[in-house]
Amino acid sequence: MPDQFKGPFDGRPLAFAGAVLAILLAAINLRGGLVVVGPLVEDIRGALNFSASQFSLLTTLPLICFGVVSASVPLLTRHITPPLVVVGALLLISLGAFLRIAEPFAIILAGTLLLGSAIALLNVLIPGLVKGYFPRHTGIMTGIYSVTLGVGAGLGVYLAVPLRDAFADWHAPMLLWGILPLLCLPPWLYLLRVRSRTYQPPRQAEVNLWRNRTAWCLTGFMGLQSLYFYALATWLPKLLLDAGLSDAEAGLGAALLSVTGIPANLLIPLLATRIPDQRPLVWAIAMLAVAGLGGLMLLPATGTWLWTSLIGLSAGASLSLALTLFALRGESATQATALSAMAQSVGYLIAASGPMLVGALRDFSGNWILAVGLLILCQLIQLRLGLVAGRAGTLAARSP
Repeated sequence: MPDQFKGPFDGRPLAFAGAVLAILLAAINLRGGLVVVGPLVEDIRGALNFSASQFSLLTTLPLICFGVVSASVPLLTRHITPPLVVVGALLLISLGAFLRIAEPFAIILAGTLLLGSAIALLNVLIPGLVKGYFPRHTGIMTGIYSVTLGVGAGLGVYLAVPLRDAFADWHAPMLLWGILPLLCLPPWLYLLRVRSRTYQPPRQAEVNLWRNRTAWCLTGFMGLQSLYFYALATWLPKLLLDAGLSDAEAGLGAALLSVTGIPANLLIPLLATRIPDQRPLVWAIAMLAVAGLGGLMLLPATGTWLWTSLIGLSAGASLSLALTLFALRGESATQATALSAMAQSVGYLIAASGPMLVGALRDFSGNWILAVGLLILCQLIQLRLGLVAGRAGTLAARSP
């Protein structure tokens, strides 16, 4: 078997199973602690007397952290083993989540910075680990990883209101996302003791990504799909409340945004790794998104579950496709990690504008038409970029 298809845990089933479990337990922590604030927007603003701009900062700051911190991951992993980076990131996620329960705004911001920075490390590192740890199973592992991301996000939104009501305190659902990372540490502590035979930390990319057209299009695709998801994760509950739904119904609608994406999370990587050209998938994602957003714009209280389900399918599919394209367009774990770092560093800086722009357009117009219209426009741009990023071939095989 060629070396590039040998995994570091071949012939060691216990280590292989431990690596799979470790990847999934890390993934479950990457969205819930961020999206949990969406259904609690009125509780948090009322209890802490936050303005709309202050609340928007709590949802936007992690995306800025994603953009700033992501670029440092390849350098960091030259000096620290990837499992140790993950252990440190999980500890920081826990600390950041606990700090966000405090009431002084400055401490909440500090916790948000820690949370966003730690998640950024894992966002970039895990796609490279998937390619390095599981070179013969990239599609299925990317799919399972994406499903776990969706489950974590869905749990963050869906459990927010029930936990708040059960404990009569909006801090309760926030506390969950400080405890969970600590429970997910053992498999990574085990991997620290397992010698990896073939995976090496990233050193340098084989091509100049910053001069590569495909890399830039994939970066834009990643940024716009993130803008789409985080803008809706932040404001969909409020949009549904304004349409006349109860807070429980609005929470369910927001949960569908993540839960309905789970089938796409699993299916898209399997399809993408079996076809040389991923542009048909790009078209399908765009059509689902525009149909869902159009329904939400025109008839938010009629067919609500259909619109949110279509949006969730498109969001899950576009994230999974972006993660899969990091592996497909890169020729090695090194290049996949470097491409992931570039796409997420620039992409999340693009995404950071989403919640603020959507909120500003809602305040300016007094309704959600302009805000949802902006998201439709972004989907059309994402389609154009995806048609370039989805063409067959690795980065090195294409002209810059």
